[in-house]
Amino acid sequence: MGGAFLAAAFLARLGGRIGLPTIPLFILAGILLGPHTPGIVLLSDPHDLEMLSALGLVLLLFYLGLEFHLDDLKAGGRKMAIAGGVYLLLNVGAGLGFGFALGWGTGEALVLAGVLGISSSAIVTKVLVDLGRIGNPETKPILGIIVVEDIFLALYLAALQPILSGADSLSAAVMDGGKAFGFLLLLALAARFGTKVIGRLMNTPDDELLVISFLGAAVFMAGVSEWFGVADAIGAFMVGLMLGSTTSGERILKLVHPLRDAFGAIFFFGFGLSIDPGDLPSVLWPVLAAVAVTLAMNVLAGLAAARIYDFGPGPAANISTTLLARGEFALILATMAAAAGLDNRLSPFIAGYVLVLAVLAPMVAGRSHLLARFLPKARKPEPVPSQVG
Repeated sequence: MGGAFLAAAFLARLGGRIGLPTIPLFILAGILLGPHTPGIVLLSDPHDLEMLSALGLVLLLFYLGLEFHLDDLKAGGRKMAIAGGVYLLLNVGAGLGFGFALGWGTGEALVLAGVLGISSSAIVTKVLVDLGRIGNPETKPILGIIVVEDIFLALYLAALQPILSGADSLSAAVMDGGKAFGFLLLLALAARFGTKVIGRLMNTPDDELLVISFLGAAVFMAGVSEWFGVADAIGAFMVGLMLGSTTSGERILKLVHPLRDAFGAIFFFGFGLSIDPGDLPSVLWPVLAAVAVTLAMNVLAGLAAARIYDFGPGPAANISTTLLARGEFALILATMAAAAGLDNRLSPFIAGYVLVLAVLAPMVAGRSHLLARFLPKARKPEPVPSQVG
């Protein structure tokens, strides 16, 4: 683990001198020092870092929840739902069509719909933080789309699991989906009405006790969420959402910073450990085609979100490029596909696709102004004719 931290830090320092973002460099460190490449092998089994990687994801999403205030959600909930729905319709729909076009099978197409359709919450969060865009106006719809994606993710996984396992019980799938949705509703109600009580329970002048308290709450709720069939990250996000509105919110935001950065690096390093570069050439052309489809759909989704919020080409380009990355959810689907005995090409395809976008997305997001030059201008409101009496 010490070697992982040092390798990630060394490559990040090196990349920082030439203007490269940290995310792909953390992933590259995992690839170079993992079991699939020659030379030094720090970890022969990527699962050795599984718990620490999960903690990194939890802290990244917990931080995102702290930044995402309840007032923002209440004020723009309808617009966020529409923007998120449009994003999913374009990307999941394109992913399903792409899956059927490959001709690998129906189960494979359903998996690819999720792989191409859902952004990486971890990478999106890191990009927003690294580029200093947390306070930008377009960040609210970006975070709103992530929330909508996570809700869809819970229902999608609940529906996909019985299909991949060969179960033919519709009632079991409906029950799993209902359980996940009910838990999400319970979290939303707690965030809406329980903030004062939670704030009193969490409040303490001692920083040590506060760190232990918020860390325990975030990790515990992540575990409970997973038990209910909801992504662990959304549970951590909801805890952050609740605590961000309390009197301790600002202190928690400062205290969680070093934890988020350290374990976030381990998350991306662990992601790199799971990638075998030797499998990638066999699926090179499908991967490049999928990346092109995702780029096109994200530009369309960014334009749609900008139209909903009356943004100009700059924010539209930021939305398109920030949401481009795919990551942790795609790897979960790759594991499910392998366990279900689906096409052997699926796992290397997902690894290659995620790797390309994990490297490309932060770099493209940092240069979104270049895309903005080619996007249409925002609509100007029509002047209201004056009435002459």
